[in-house]
Order: sequence, then C-alpha cells, then structure tokens
Amino acid sequence: MGVTIKDVAREAQVSVATVSRALNGQNNVAEIVRKRVRSVAERLQYTPHHAARSLSSRRTHTIGVVLPDLYGEFFSELMFGIDQVARERGLHLLVSSYHGDPVEQGAALRSMRGRVDGLLVMSPRADPGSSLDEALAASVDAVLINTRDSDVARGTIGIDNHGGARAMVAHLASVGHRAIAFISGPEGNLDASERLRGYLHAMGECLPGVAPLVLPGDFTEASGQRAGRDLLAAANRPDAVFAANDMMALGCLFALVQGGCRVPDQLAVAGFDDIPLARYVHPSLTTMRVDIARLGADAMRLLLDAPGDEPARGRLRAPELIVRESCGGARASPDSS
Repeated sequence: MGVTIKDVAREAQVSVATVSRALNGQNNVAEIVRKRVRSVAERLQYTPHHAARSLSSRRTHTIGVVLPDLYGEFFSELMFGIDQVARERGLHLLVSSYHGDPVEQGAALRSMRGRVDGLLVMSPRADPGSSLDEALAASVDAVLINTRDSDVARGTIGIDNHGGARAMVAHLASVGHRAIAFISGPEGNLDASERLRGYLHAMGECLPGVAPLVLPGDFTEASGQRAGRDLLAAANRPDAVFAANDMMALGCLFALVQGGCRVPDQLAVAGFDDIPLARYVHPSLTTMRVDIARLGADAMRLLLDAPGDEPARGRLRAPELIVRESCGGARASPDSS
C-alpha cells in the first residue's frame, strides 16, 4: 500500500484532521504546524486523493482565474501575485483568457462551474449591459478585479485610475510642461476610460485654456509607436505625452528616440502601471505605480478570507507617482531604480 494520511499524521505528530486542514490550505492551522505537515508529506511522497476528497467535502481546492488576456507584463505580474497566495494556501489555479470577447468570457465562466471553489475575474469592458452577472454562478464566490460594480453583490478590488491620471498630469504641469498629449486605451475599456477622464479633468484644473490632445491607442506597444510617429510629424509638438499604460509609453518612447527626438529635453514621456521593464529602458520611464503583483495577491486573499455574506465592495487602490528620467524637471525618486 502507498503512504496514507495516517502515516503523515503519525510522522508529524498531529491528528489526521490537522493534516487534512494543513494540506487543504485552511486558516485554522498554526503556520509552524502547516510547514511541518507539508515537510513530512513531501518527504513521504504523500499524494492526497483529490477526487475522493472533492466528493466528500464538495470542494475542488481550485480557484478559477478569468482574464481578458494572458499576454504582456501586466498579466504576467498579476498572475504572479495570484499564484503566490495560491501556493501559500495549497490551492491550484484554473486559468482562462477570453481575448476581450464577451461571448468567450461567458463560455469560460460557465466551463468552470463545478470545477472551482471561487473565481477571480477581470472584466474591464465598460458596457453597461454586460452579461457578466448571468455568467457568474450564484453559488460560487467571486472577486472582480478592475471591473465595474456588478448587480450581484460580490467582492471588488481595483485601481483609482481617475485619481492616478490626475496625479500624473498635475506632476507634468508642476515641472513646467503645458501642452500635454494623451495616448488613450481601447474604446469601451473601463481602465482606459477612467484614465482618459482623469487626464481631461486634470487638464481643466491644472492648465485651464490649454486644449487637450488625445491620440488613439489600444494598450499595445504598436499603438504607442504609431502615436510617437504622429507626434514626430506634428507641426506643433506638445511638451509631454502621457500614455494610458506603460506598454504604449514604451512604444512611443522607442519611436521618438528612433526619430531623433531627445527625451525628455524635447518631449517628455510618462506612462501608467510601472511594469518591471519601465525602470530598465533609457531614459527610465516616469509612471504611476500600480503594484500589479500585489493587486493579484490582494484579490486572492479577499476571495479566500472575506466572509461570503459580507463582500467587500469598491476597494480602490491609489497608484503611486514614480518619477524617473523620461519626464524631465524634478529628479528621479529614491526608489526609481
């Protein structure tokens, strides 16, 4: 016979119930005990019988994650944070991308019914008639990340995109930039629309009488590069350009440098998110730090720890201004490296 849960309990000098709780990621186990149980289980090469456990407990010990995309540093960092907490709790992840298609999103959510104990969902489309609530199973707890509040009472966590964009425009204005262009994100995207709203609001507050200049973008490097080329060809070049995310800012920066524009002397560049690459380009990118990995980790903890009948609604994180070389004016922040 193979190693059983009783063997693990005997070696770890705890009860069978404690072994089960420790390996299932439940909270009512002291961390030192959890580590001892897992160490013994690994040494004995004990493998829980997940199928039997699911039948008896009606739990799968799996969390579903449904995202609009899996490509790019933002989603990589988000998944890193989610996975860290999942590993701490001994849980598995079932991940799906719907590529921004609401029909695929609904199919992905329906496919997870009965296979997961909870859901993390990012649905940044700003369509008021979204069918998200219909696709979410009422019996499964869910936390929505950067998603418009749904009609179903669920936990929500997100970024203060509007406030972050206002802070960036205010900073650019404070270091002497007046004509500030903005590269927008995809139409209908909640993050993009809130960042655009923040930009327009701040332009009116900080630079009354200066006309906003909005360039189209879709959150990709390629769209940022196109915007950069448009700025190079403009008869009246702005003082600065603020992109709605770092990927577009980096694409724009590449186009400007390739076109012979000196950044930030001739045109300042700023972004939003603070992806890891932002600090390593030259000049290093001024941006709004979201702490993407922490956002994912906090969403996972909210799902696992918040009482099911008292969901935390509308938790918004304020992004942090990170001043680096690309915007000119003030010197880089001490933590900008």
